[in-house]
Amino acid sequence: MMPEADAVVDTSFAIALLNTRDAYHQKAVDTYARCKRLLLPQPALTELAFLLERRSVNLAFVAFLERLGASYFEVVELSAADLARVAEVLRQYADTRIDFVDVCVMVLAERFELETVLTLDRRDFSLFRPRHCAAFTLLPEVL
Repeated sequence: MMPEADAVVDTSFAIALLNTRDAYHQKAVDTYARCKRLLLPQPALTELAFLLERRSVNLAFVAFLERLGASYFEVVELSAADLARVAEVLRQYADTRIDFVDVCVMVLAERFELETVLTLDRRDFSLFRPRHCAAFTLLPEVL
């Protein structure tokens, strides 16, 4: 069983944390410093690598991978049940064009009954109604 986690992390938060030129970098650093264990869905790694490369900070991703074992991040694989729930949510919210990786984050939050999501993306996470709580607490708070 995985240790108790503080939150699930979305790609947008990880980018801000890793990219020192990101406008929200310091907010991400401050939020990260208050945590002990953060869950990152494995599909977010691909999105993170792609987006950091587009921003010409791909070495930040390499450094992230090299330090992953010593970080607060725990990369979590999606189970067959998780993927079935992802498909259910994508179908339910199809008219909103909700993002696949965002839904993976939401489903992991449901599985581990976490109410906090670290993200800069307010839209998708505000639309979704989790099964285990009324709504997610989205951090960092001020955007």
